[in-house]
Amino acid sequence: MQYRPVSDKPVRIGKPYTIRGNSYVPAAQPGYDFLGYASWYGHESGNQTANGERFRPAGISAAHTTLPLPTYVEVTDLNSGRTILVRVNDRGPFAGRDRILDLSEGAARQLGIRGKGVAPVRVRAVEPPESDRKLLREGKQAPERPRVSERVLVNLRGQLTRGAAAAGSR
Repeated sequence: MQYRPVSDKPVRIGKPYTIRGNSYVPAAQPGYDFLGYASWYGHESGNQTANGERFRPAGISAAHTTLPLPTYVEVTDLNSGRTILVRVNDRGPFAGRDRILDLSEGAARQLGIRGKGVAPVRVRAVEPPESDRKLLREGKQAPERPRVSERVLVNLRGQLTRGAAAAGSR
């Protein structure tokens, strides 16, 4: 399948929207850094993403409910410490309040979570070099980021667990 070239401009924030009774308000979010869970999707091949591009299941992309499109994020698997760079170009996930990102099948494979379905992650907005942006726009992988140390992972997993416990007590 032939894909048209994609661009990072214009950046689209989008209007507020409601899915399944939940309202979302897209906004610029400099410094975005959250813990939660990532799932993956890949059967929507050829469908149009929220910013008008054709979805590439094998590409390294993601869906987020409110980040501007596109936004580049580092995604760290809190089980393994692997960290990859991903281009957010779609909206979602809409299943479960604790899911903060839907990865393309290619991104889930690169991160090593494809077989798991859902994994605890840290998602941070970043400004990568143009060389990495170009690779992701072409549907290719950017070089993997350095692994996160076990000491840091233990801390992040603890924060995620405490956050989930606090949310459950509301």
